Amino acid sequence: MKCPLTNCKPPDSYRDGHSLPVRQAGIFLFLKYFIQMKIIQLLLISFLFTACNVSPQPINYGSDACHFCNMTIVDRQHASQVVTAKGKAYKYDAIECMVHSLQDEFKETEMAHYLVADFNQPGQLIDATKASYLVSEKLQSPMGANLSAFKNIEEGKKAQEKFTGTVFSWKEIQEHLKL
Repeated sequence: MKCPLTNCKPPDSYRDGHSLPVRQAGIFLFLKYFIQMKIIQLLLISFLFTACNVSPQPINYGSDACHFCNMTIVDRQHASQVVTAKGKAYKYDAIECMVHSLQDEFKETEMAHYLVADFNQPGQLIDATKASYLVSEKLQSPMGANLSAFKNIEEGKKAQEKFTGTVFSWKEIQEHLKL
C-alpha cells in the first residue's frame, strides 16, 4: 500500500502496526529508560543526604546505655550527648562520662554538637560549650563527680548560691576533669 501524499511505499520496519519505525521506537525506549534511571539516581542521592543527618538523637531514658561506662541512662538532669561531624551520636549518663570520652576515645574526632542536660529543665539538652557547670557535693551526679550543667553563667551562679560549690565554663570543666 502506497502513501497517498508521496506515492511512497512505507518501510517494512514498522512494528506491530505502530506508527513509529523500529529505529525511532528504539530511541524512544532508550530515552524512557534514561529518564527512569536519572529519577532513580536522584531518589538515591536525596535518600543519602537525609540519611546523613548531623543532629542529636533523642535519649531513651531507662533503655539507652552510656557510651563510656555502659550504665543505663536514667537521670534526665545529668545526661549528655556528642554528635560527630559525620552524624554519629554518642549518649552518656553523666557529663563527666562525656568529657572523659572526649579526652580519650574522641581526642582527634571532629564534633558537630556537644550537648548536656540543663539541670533546671530535666531532659532538655543544651549547647555544652555555652553552658556553665557547678561542682557541688549537694548535687550528686550518676558517676560521683557532683557535676551539673546550667544554660548560662547566671543560672550557674544562682545554683551556686543555693547549693554551694564551684562554677566552671566549658573549657574549665574539661581541665578540672582531665584524665
